Amino acid sequence: MQDFLPVNKKEMKERGWEQADFVYVIGDAYVDHPSFGAAIISRLLESRGYKVGIISQPDWRKKESIQVFGEPRLGFLVTAGNMDSMVNHYTVSKKHRQKDSYSPGGQMGLRPDRAAIVYSNLIRQTYKHTPIILGGIEASLRRMAHYDYWENKVKHSILIDSGADLISYGMGEHSIIEIAESLESGIPVEEITYIAGTVFKCKDLDRVYEPIVLPSYEEVKEDKKTYADSFAIQYQNTDPFSARPMAEFYGSRGYVVQNPPALPLSQEEMDDVYALPYTERVHPMYEKQGGIPALEEIKFSLTSNRGCFGGCNFCALTFHQGRILQTRSHESLIEEAERMTRDPEFKGYIHDVGGPTADFRQPSCQKQLTKGVCKNRQCLFPEPCKNLKVDHSDYVTLLRKLRQIPGVKKVFIRSGVRFDYVVADRDKTFLNELVEHHVSGQLRVAPEHVSDQVLKYMGKPCHSVYEEFLREYDKANKRTGRQQYAVPYFMSSHPGCTMKEAVKLAEYVRDLGFTPEQVQDFYSTPSTLSTCMYYTGIHPLTGEKVYVPRNPHEKAIQRALMQYKNPENRELVLEGLKLAGRMDLVGYGPKCLIRPIREKQEKKNGNDRRNQNRKTIRNVHKKNPKGGRR
Repeated sequence: MQDFLPVNKKEMKERGWEQADFVYVIGDAYVDHPSFGAAIISRLLESRGYKVGIISQPDWRKKESIQVFGEPRLGFLVTAGNMDSMVNHYTVSKKHRQKDSYSPGGQMGLRPDRAAIVYSNLIRQTYKHTPIILGGIEASLRRMAHYDYWENKVKHSILIDSGADLISYGMGEHSIIEIAESLESGIPVEEITYIAGTVFKCKDLDRVYEPIVLPSYEEVKEDKKTYADSFAIQYQNTDPFSARPMAEFYGSRGYVVQNPPALPLSQEEMDDVYALPYTERVHPMYEKQGGIPALEEIKFSLTSNRGCFGGCNFCALTFHQGRILQTRSHESLIEEAERMTRDPEFKGYIHDVGGPTADFRQPSCQKQLTKGVCKNRQCLFPEPCKNLKVDHSDYVTLLRKLRQIPGVKKVFIRSGVRFDYVVADRDKTFLNELVEHHVSGQLRVAPEHVSDQVLKYMGKPCHSVYEEFLREYDKANKRTGRQQYAVPYFMSSHPGCTMKEAVKLAEYVRDLGFTPEQVQDFYSTPSTLSTCMYYTGIHPLTGEKVYVPRNPHEKAIQRALMQYKNPENRELVLEGLKLAGRMDLVGYGPKCLIRPIREKQEKKNGNDRRNQNRKTIRNVHKKNPKGGRR
């Protein structure tokens, strides 16, 4: 048990501690693995000599649940967990999910909705003046006023509603150490206003250097155009090299101020983070409950990078990890892989070597290392930048080294491969080796849509680029003697997708000859550019008006069109075809999506139902000859 950080006062006393420096309140089960953000932050603080106690999934209905260690010397750290608690609890149609992969045995109900706010309020009710620092993706993406899909309104910065003192946004390694050192030196938490990667509250802006004053909360709440304008400013200030402080006014509550993001980790720093003494296990207290499903999914996977310059509009990575690539060294990854081979449960298969985008292993251009990313340009969209350095050689070398480790049978790549980046690479070595060594029958790729109009609003390359990738993928399969398939991910009802575009996607699925088992409906989550479009109907960077399918019934139709073969979807598909003016797709031809129901067939179906009813009645009489019709 000494391998894990203490989870109660008894374990704290066994370590000889009289008081914890930090108490970490976590919405996930306690998993001491670097794929869990709380594990990284707690081990990093431990490595600097701080005493950290873990309270995992406290009962938010009882104050006693956060009093396990008593009052910490320096402060409480609070995170909802690896996943936004609202996304964790609800589907895009706002129905309750049946499983929480970050809880013991997948059990639901062990964390509250809006966990970061609830935990923080619970702490503040008991400890009136103890510093509270929020972190994790839930707080990171709600650091300023934001549209909330679940309540369908603009909500405050989470700093206002939670009662916390600071947000450590992004990945947090740099900022959490600076916060800890500041508190250790005796600086009151309300005066910690200078740390990159943090958000704080203040009554005035006297101590903020050259801030951009955003529209106030009341202004963005009342006017969608103002909201879009404010979002555009925030989007253009997500780079640590060029961003400025931003301030948002909350009336009598003062200002919420966001400092520029923390600098990205160097390779040496990232190696150090992954070399911390993680047990890489689930805490033993969960053994009887069946373990933690989320760990099983990633236990034998390697995280090789962070950040993404892909810039998809529906992705929150720009606001959270940023667009500058950060990578681990080959030595760090090989050392972790060799540890995997000594695990009794390891069967010889490394499930993934990647990150947000698997085949990114360097910044998109050298300028980013000193000047940051461009404010008004993307690296790959609408087409690759002329300064983009396309090079898979480092990734190829890494994969070759991993394949040679004794005990490793196969190295898969399951996190996303950016197909437009592959197409842009004139050297096809990576594609050939991907096909030969790292795919198991099917390669999952994410074109997301086939309509160039929708792809434009997604920030994805035009459909012809995906078609070119498929041709190159087929050639690579033939060269290597393989017969493998590309399985595409598609998204329905993204902003810009009219019924006409939804039908176009259905026709493409028809021509592919397969029916997607699952369809991803666009999910409006905080701090993505697509969510801003969803709420305002405006593209925040261009001011262009955007069609948005918001009605749940229309979203259901678009989703059903991709699964038109499902008999249960027939009426929705028919309605969609009528709305799109595409009744030519109802018929018996090879291009038709659904068949018409003839009058004779309807009569036959009616007769069949009546005959079945008569048969049921006769069976009842046979079983109960004296009972009559019950």
